[in-house]
Amino acid sequence: MTQNQQAIYDARQLGKGKVLTLGLQHMFAMFGATVLVPVITGLSMSATLLFAGIGTLVFHLLTKMKVPAFLGSSFAFLGGYAAIVSMGEAQGLSVSESLPYACIGVFSAGIIYFILAALFAAYGAKKVMRFFPPIVTGPIIISIGLTLSGSAIQNCNQNWWIAILAIFIIIVCNIWGKRMIKIIPILLGVLGSYLVAACFGLCDFSAVKDAAWLGVPFKWENTAFHVFVNPNWGLVVSAIIAIVPISLATVMEHIGDMCAISSTTGINYLEDPGLHRTLMGDGLATMLASLFGAPANTTYGENTGVLNITKVYDPFVIRVAACFAIILSFCPKFSALISCMPAATIGGVSLVLYGMISAVGVRNIVENQVDFTKSRNVIVMALILVLAIGIKYGANDAVSVGFTTLSGLAIAALVGVILNAVLPGKDYEFGSNDGGDKAVDFEINPSLRK
Repeated sequence: MTQNQQAIYDARQLGKGKVLTLGLQHMFAMFGATVLVPVITGLSMSATLLFAGIGTLVFHLLTKMKVPAFLGSSFAFLGGYAAIVSMGEAQGLSVSESLPYACIGVFSAGIIYFILAALFAAYGAKKVMRFFPPIVTGPIIISIGLTLSGSAIQNCNQNWWIAILAIFIIIVCNIWGKRMIKIIPILLGVLGSYLVAACFGLCDFSAVKDAAWLGVPFKWENTAFHVFVNPNWGLVVSAIIAIVPISLATVMEHIGDMCAISSTTGINYLEDPGLHRTLMGDGLATMLASLFGAPANTTYGENTGVLNITKVYDPFVIRVAACFAIILSFCPKFSALISCMPAATIGGVSLVLYGMISAVGVRNIVENQVDFTKSRNVIVMALILVLAIGIKYGANDAVSVGFTTLSGLAIAALVGVILNAVLPGKDYEFGSNDGGDKAVDFEINPSLRK
């Protein structure tokens, strides 16, 4: 038995009190980022917590209870949600009416995880990933952050001092913070600016007072099922086309997370239970969450950081954290408290996150050493960026194609994948650059990667 395997065994001898405390720590580590996604998108806060917990348990079930990973809200799909909401509003739908269509797109993205898992198992990663090289995924990721930047600025405009405070706290905690402080800069930035805003009377807590202590975490009208009562098929197709390509980036993020957890614990989870199982677990968690109006799920680097600090690798502790998240989801008063957060706080935090999403795309290109002396690479990247950003900030925000309307991000992704496939000179080989293959990392603190 290795030292790390012994650590897993010894964790079960800690006693109920310590196990519960460790579980709470894991829940709070994921908390700041996980609750921010519904705050930004308008998705249900309670449903988000519920399916972060359920998704984590489903992931553990499919990975034979072996991998100490927690699944929380994915930032990678923020651009997809925003694009579909914008398209829905152009057709007379409200935000709450548009989001279920985006959830259908996210559900479809979850199916891609299963397809890629099957392909990985059958043909190996090299043959599959050559169709989705960094020259395609990198610019798409850059575009996601840039197309979202306008909404962040709009929120900051509500009160720039509160927004700047949130940004300041995040930067200080992320760069100079130690141990747990360094792991939860987003949460601290939100709490700090929220508290100051509340002290200056900038928050209306009447909704918190009126909210019940107990309630159902999701509503029927917010689920993907509700779309089919009176569907807008053009928006359904648009949501699928716009959001599915994002899954290619999140698959790379997933691979990086699995490598990070394996490195932290000293156990190769890509071999046992296998990358195909972890992908299926992540994909199924995302599909379940999207059906009930919750954000897409992804494995969380914050919790890998907690594993590294505590040296307790028992997956049971993660499952305890998942149960805490599920319990918290049944408290509407808590969700109301989060919903009272000032727009400026959301804007300040979003400004950092959206910028970091674009920076991740740049990192993906740089670490894979994409050769821009080749005209084909310049053309692919140029068209992806110009189409995604130009259409987003153009007069119509989207383009009509046949019977449907596509966002700039969807068109850019389709053009990028097709151009890369048909143009000569493809030189990307997955597995030849270990650092580059793991360069897609949407976490706020990439330094936790080992």
